[in-house]
Amino acid sequence: MTRILARKDPGSFKTLPLQIDANADMLSYRSLGLPLNFTQMLERRRPIEVDDSERFSVQLANLGVSVRLTLKWQNRDYWVLVRQRREDRGDVVLKLISGYVPAHELNLPLLTAIHEVAEECLLETPEGWLPGRYGHTWLPTPYQSILRYRQTCEFKLSPLSGSARSVRCGEMGLIERPRAYVHLPTASLQLVYDLTLQLPQDVRQLSLFHVDERLVDGQLVAALERQRPDVYLLPLNGGAPGDQLFQLRRGELLPTSTRGIWLSESFAEQDGWLVRAERIRWQDWQTRLRAAEQARLAS
Repeated sequence: MTRILARKDPGSFKTLPLQIDANADMLSYRSLGLPLNFTQMLERRRPIEVDDSERFSVQLANLGVSVRLTLKWQNRDYWVLVRQRREDRGDVVLKLISGYVPAHELNLPLLTAIHEVAEECLLETPEGWLPGRYGHTWLPTPYQSILRYRQTCEFKLSPLSGSARSVRCGEMGLIERPRAYVHLPTASLQLVYDLTLQLPQDVRQLSLFHVDERLVDGQLVAALERQRPDVYLLPLNGGAPGDQLFQLRRGELLPTSTRGIWLSESFAEQDGWLVRAERIRWQDWQTRLRAAEQARLAS
């Protein structure tokens, strides 16, 4: 059964196109031109070409953020992936939690990133839904009029290691040092934050659900589908991703098939600052991981 959690007017979303300047050590971005609404932004997300992957200047349609979220569950680490049907690209992929950065948060995209965690990834316990916080900042509880959030405990987000290469908004370096890439097929800049999610000690029967926004009759509708949780856990072995996927329901890890799975472009090969692929097949990603590990051991 589908439960509608929220409705938004896509016309209320505003962002700004970007000017990007990159060299081998640093990438900087700044806003450019007039604000764009959701439809105008999507119209600008068209393929572009960049000749030099390390040094270039280019105008892009928008800024996006992703969160490579590591969940600690029963003394093991898992990456959190969500399933999404991408209407603008005509595919279905597993991806990191992600979203578009509005104009008023372009200089603080980390705020957008942690808000996306609160909106996209819901954590249910028998006593209610878990709220969260990042340091001393409480995450929003965007569906509190519909869902019952717990009052006495919360999950905690904290940063992991940042990227070695600097990313700046104008002259200001971004905190938590996200990884950055320019996605050529959509003319967009994507920032990937590496965060960990720590659960309260008393949580046992945990279930994870993905809430996805879809454009329905001119509105952005956020819906919860209990029969399709659409959150997947990828186990880490010594920090390296494994070759299995699980779903977490009522505290039990349930293995799920990887057959026919595609991953979003954030898992594809990055050349300098550029990512050229739209998506990558699960098997191809696993092959690339094994080749990289063999090369590391041989060096």
